Parts: sequence; structure tokens; C-alpha cells
Amino acid sequence: MSQKTKSSEKKELHLIDKKKIVESVRLFLEGIGEDPTRDGLLDTPERVAEMCEEIYEGIGKDSHTEIKVLKSEKYDEIVLLKDIPFYSICEHHLLPFSGVAHVAYIPQGNRVTGISKLARVVELEAKRLQVQERLTTDIAESIMKALKPKGVLTIIEAEHLCMTMRGIKKPGTRVHTSVVRGIFRDNPATRAEVMSLIKGH
Repeated sequence: MSQKTKSSEKKELHLIDKKKIVESVRLFLEGIGEDPTRDGLLDTPERVAEMCEEIYEGIGKDSHTEIKVLKSEKYDEIVLLKDIPFYSICEHHLLPFSGVAHVAYIPQGNRVTGISKLARVVELEAKRLQVQERLTTDIAESIMKALKPKGVLTIIEAEHLCMTMRGIKKPGTRVHTSVVRGIFRDNPATRAEVMSLIKGH
């Protein structure tokens, strides 16, 4: 089997099935007591199916393949991208959570990547059903796999609608998660340095 055929088959496996989404949304609307045939809702199932192509783009994709390894001029200090905005969907209640991610790494063997690639990793990992803890880990592991750096640190701050519009109803509450790998875990001074940069000190 050719590489092209394998690639095409893999792509086919992860296509959004709009027909199933349309049928499901109509059933959902009926289930909550709405009339899917009324004017305001007539095109809603199709709109939701179109939206799903965008907000679930990351399903089935390996985000580490987005990282293109570049050779630098012996740079082995902290690279930090702060305040990367993201939106994701919590897999527990299918409600959004959103916030910012901070991603730092220290290159090894002169391997760096374009800063936009770090943001792309965050975006792809967020565009699937997630929980914040796993999202934080997935971003760090993806960068470790692609760049093989001395270390990676990822921090996410997010607000969850499943906590603000239902349940305990505490709007404004933000959840903080962090994952550290390599030198950031082993060297407290290095970890403190990047934390200071993130906090703006």
C-alpha cells in the first residue's frame, strides 16, 4: 500500500459525519421540548454540523507533526510563549472551557521551532473533547516528542462553563494546571525563572 493511500485512508477515518450530527441535533432539540421545524431552528442542525468541523478539528491529528524543527545558532535559553488564547469542549458536559496557555521550553542540540507552531499545538490539542488536566499534559508531551528539548513547562488558566452556568454556578472561577518536564522539573531555579517571566516580574 502506498504512503499516499495510507494518508488518504487516515484522513477519511477522521472526517466529520455531518449527516449524523444533523440527525442528532434534531433529536436533541426535540428532546429538550423544542420544535426543530420552527423558523429560528430550521437551519440549526446544519449550522451545528458546520461548526463541528472547526471546533473539533484536532480529533485524530498528531499535534507534534505541526512542529517543524529548525536549527538555531546554539541557543539554549528559555523560549516562552505567553497568554495563548484557546477554546475547548469539556468531555463531561460538552460545554466550553476557555482561557490562556503559557508554553516554555529550553532547546537542546540547537533544535528550535517557529513560535507560531507552539500556538498551533495548543490549538489542535484544544480542538477536541478534553479535560484541562489532559490538555496541559498533551501540549507538553507533544513538544517533548517533536523537539526533544532539555525541558518543557506548560501552564493553563481556564474558566469552565460547566462550573459557571450550571452545578455550583461560580462565574469567574479559574482553574490552573501545570505540567513540567525535564530541566524544569529537576532544577528549581530554572523553573522559578520561567514562572517569573510568566508572571511578568
